[in-house]
Amino acid sequence: MTREYLKKATLTAESGASKTHEIVTKILGDIEAGGDATALEYAKKFDGYDGNVLLNADDIAAACALVPEKLKADIRFSHDNVKRFAEAQKATVSDVQLEVVPGLIAGQKAIPVDAAGCYVPGGRYSHIASAIMTVTTAKVAGCRHITACSPPRPDQGINPAIVYAAHICGADKIMAMGGVQGVAAMTFGLFGLPEANILVGPGNQFVAEAKRILFGRVGIDMIAGPTDSLVLADKGADPHIVATDLVSQAEHGYNSPVWLVTDDRALAETVMGMVPDLIADLPELNRENAFAAWRDYAEVILCADREEMAACSDDYAPEHLTVQAEDLDWWLDRLTCYGSLFLGEETTVSFGDKASGTNHVLPTSGAAGYTGGLSVHKYMKIVTWQRSTREGSKKVAQATARISRLEGMEGHARAADVRLAKYFPDETFDLTADG
Repeated sequence: MTREYLKKATLTAESGASKTHEIVTKILGDIEAGGDATALEYAKKFDGYDGNVLLNADDIAAACALVPEKLKADIRFSHDNVKRFAEAQKATVSDVQLEVVPGLIAGQKAIPVDAAGCYVPGGRYSHIASAIMTVTTAKVAGCRHITACSPPRPDQGINPAIVYAAHICGADKIMAMGGVQGVAAMTFGLFGLPEANILVGPGNQFVAEAKRILFGRVGIDMIAGPTDSLVLADKGADPHIVATDLVSQAEHGYNSPVWLVTDDRALAETVMGMVPDLIADLPELNRENAFAAWRDYAEVILCADREEMAACSDDYAPEHLTVQAEDLDWWLDRLTCYGSLFLGEETTVSFGDKASGTNHVLPTSGAAGYTGGLSVHKYMKIVTWQRSTREGSKKVAQATARISRLEGMEGHARAADVRLAKYFPDETFDLTADG
């Protein structure tokens, strides 16, 4: 049986993005040339805010005082979970050394990048959790300086809960600036900040394009598109929970794809019947986003069996992958392409998005086929080193000289030759390419 589309998307994540590159390129060029003053001009134009760009201690204290104690407790709970998981991830990387051949030792070191720039969305929604996810992992990794950047609201500044989260998670500076201008300020080291070595965090299409353009000059977590989610469900799944989970992710934005893959036609039809009513029950802004995402980007796919469902999921390589089906261990072993996996109805993408400990900055648009999400590892450089005794270098030098000459790289060969001549003057070596 081939895959049957009970609902097919009419648009893709690339639809309508043709002008974004041009706009972002101009803004980045203007700010790099004009520095702080130009960044402030763009901030006034797009953010409508003229308060402090870098929050001082009094600004932070005032913002934190506005956050209700119950919300503070929830933020601390989330931070603790993310921190513990990040610490466990860091423990999987260690410095090592190995005697490759007698006398030649090679090693690995994990070195955190110096300065991290963490973008925290605050436009359509105030992404408190993004401050937790990005700043906490950078802190655990050991970055010397962490800037948290978030768009302010006119006459209000950054959402106080974002300020509180960034502060307790370890941000060294909190910058009230959004969009491309915020990304540019961190990259170019404006307002006295160190130039960022890496940019992380989600954002709209302009933020994502700025990171794409700047990649190479700085590191980035990943090239991101609109968030996407896929649910794998069999006949035993609860259709109301399946439909709710799809709608919960569709509310991210008008162009956020959600996909249902199932081997049960009745379940698919029931879920498709429920979704419109669940969307209609959302608040207005959320409703508009979810309605457009479901109408234009959502798909419902009927497969023959669970193996075909798994193959379909791997082809899509979703950012978020939920399994609501029997035999969860089989799915865990079989599935290979996803940003983060949620096994069973007892967990949900929303848990990972907010508080369960795994990171919510994840690969989108099929990138889960080749990379995972944000972790402490993204902030760390895995570098190598070596040292050798003279005797230990003998065989390596001979092999190097012959391989180099075979490749036509005589300069490389001579770097080996001179060591053999110096260290072993009484010996003769055959260092020709043909042996």
